[in-house]
Amino acid sequence: MNKLSELQKKDLQYIFHPCSQMKDYENLPPMVIKKAEGVYLEDEFGNRYMDCVSSWWVNLFGHCNPRINKVIKEQIDKLEHVLFVNFSHEAGIELVEELAKVVPKGIEKFLFADNGSSSIEMALKLSFQYHQQNGNPKKTKFISLSNAYHGETVGALGVGDVDIFTKTYRPLIKEGLKADKPECFRCPYGKNFYNCEAECFERTEKLIEEYRDEIAAVIIEPVVQGAAGMKIYSPKYIVKLRELTKKYGIHLIADEIAVGFGRTGKMFAMEHAGVSPDIICMSKGLTAGYYPMAIVGITQDIYDGFYADYLEGKSFLHSHTYSGNPIGCRIALEVLKIFKDENILEMVNRKGEYLRKRAQELFKDHKNIGEYRQIGMIGALEFVKNKETKELFPSEERVGYEIYKIALKKGALLRPLGNVIYFMPPYIITEEEIDKMLNICKESIEEFLNRRK
Repeated sequence: MNKLSELQKKDLQYIFHPCSQMKDYENLPPMVIKKAEGVYLEDEFGNRYMDCVSSWWVNLFGHCNPRINKVIKEQIDKLEHVLFVNFSHEAGIELVEELAKVVPKGIEKFLFADNGSSSIEMALKLSFQYHQQNGNPKKTKFISLSNAYHGETVGALGVGDVDIFTKTYRPLIKEGLKADKPECFRCPYGKNFYNCEAECFERTEKLIEEYRDEIAAVIIEPVVQGAAGMKIYSPKYIVKLRELTKKYGIHLIADEIAVGFGRTGKMFAMEHAGVSPDIICMSKGLTAGYYPMAIVGITQDIYDGFYADYLEGKSFLHSHTYSGNPIGCRIALEVLKIFKDENILEMVNRKGEYLRKRAQELFKDHKNIGEYRQIGMIGALEFVKNKETKELFPSEERVGYEIYKIALKKGALLRPLGNVIYFMPPYIITEEEIDKMLNICKESIEEFLNRRK
């Protein structure tokens, strides 16, 4: 290990970092970031890193965005926080008024949480309680897709299916039913994303038919399964799912936490399917990487299922101390204004096409890249040991992690997901910076493969 700074020593003395094996930090100590601007992070030694993953998918408009910085300063001088029970405030009211204009049709009421996992918990509880007090007491089960990720609180883990997160906690989890996920890269029907008719939905249909009287809700990550490896699937699957859930009075919950707010080229990923959910969970890009906040949107029908005299006991008693925090609301409101003022969706699609073109030019013939897949400003490379059989590298080789480490030395933050490296940069990234990001990635891949020989 290189000589550590005093800050690094204190970090390792006190902090247990998320999603990490701290023993790895013996060889790769934490990079202490002192400042950031645009797509760049700068550490205490003056090293700069391109933030190619938007700091865990949240940063839409670059670090230290002047417009967002300005409204935070203005809001702090007005109101920092107030309880959201029987009280409200201007920033929160203006936010939901604007949000109602861009969410999928039919979403009309909003609840506030403080992170994505909590919003999932709220969505599950809302659906469960709605059915219990509206004549459907048998509806107690949830369906999610295999390889799904919906957060790491205990309820969210029950509808998740990524072993690295769930396996240890199975004794604590109330496990939901799992439907076979769409799998476009290794499609058992011999199709791909472009000629897919969602034939694989027949397996999900059988599961829903079998338990239709017991299912409260089906929850999905629309179009992209994130933690599963940025698995992109056909919107036609969602169309079929929406038809079936409506038929049996089953709620459809859209987890738009990672894919909402323009990331897939639409404001919300459900728009690719042209259908609306009953419940939508929003976080991450909602506050552009500035503030932990989440919002759950619901239909009028669900809202009405809780509207009654207090003594009927139908209130939804899930709350967060920082629900509807004014600073978070003011940031989110500015995010929506930036989308409108700066034509962000057009920007995402234009830059996304440039990213696709350049990535395909660089990687299409690479013998160890099984697939490059992309939608909007989400791109992913899946590494394979054998391109013909699509055999993966052994997990103990930690291919993605090793490439990630090499890329850091070259000045790019590229997060791994097993055998996958993905790109999810801030929308403000330039074409020149996209080229730089892709070239660093390619150099890092080649360096890793040369070491492996």
